[in-house]
Amino acid sequence: MTIRVLIADDQDTVRRGLRRLIDAQSDMAVVGEAADGVRAVALARSLRPDVALVDIRMPRLDGLDVTRLLADPASGDPIRVVIVTTFDHDEYVHAALQAGACGFVLKRSGPALLAEAVRAAIAGESLISPAVTVRLLKHLAPLRPGKRSDNPLTPRETELAGLVARGLSNADIAAELFISVGTVKTHVANIQSKLGTTNRVGIAAWCWQTGRAAP
Repeated sequence: MTIRVLIADDQDTVRRGLRRLIDAQSDMAVVGEAADGVRAVALARSLRPDVALVDIRMPRLDGLDVTRLLADPASGDPIRVVIVTTFDHDEYVHAALQAGACGFVLKRSGPALLAEAVRAAIAGESLISPAVTVRLLKHLAPLRPGKRSDNPLTPRETELAGLVARGLSNADIAAELFISVGTVKTHVANIQSKLGTTNRVGIAAWCWQTGRAAP
């Protein structure tokens, strides 16, 4: 299957670079480009790409608003969004993930990580640039001690959530727990529903904040 990718960035040179990177992958193809947020939303809704690569700072509509519009599960047919940006400020990271982004990659991370983020999005997983992840882990404040007992998950789901927080993929978790990948996906979907999060990063954040995963 060829992964259809939309690129949204206000800089021509960046769009050209991303197009070369994506088109160099044997399993990906660029289906459209947008230089502003309004155009990005319109193209995404008409072209229905598998993944949209979206910059944070764009004219007319910024990348966070674009993400909210495209990735919202309430839309009935959300589009996977990976943020690709120069800016790794904490407020951007948190806002992007809360808006439903399934990846946050810095432009300086290199082509291999970006391609991996696109594939992770298709697999229903999330990828964040390692430098950002380390900082989030370091500064993520734990909830008050009493909150640890507020666990809506079953013991099995709690165990699996901890593995998600360690950064394991669905295949890794399946091997660790001796279950099928399909079963892992079902558990992850149930966990996301119970925790009210839209992606695996939200699961990891819950584990870190409640002391159920060590950084």
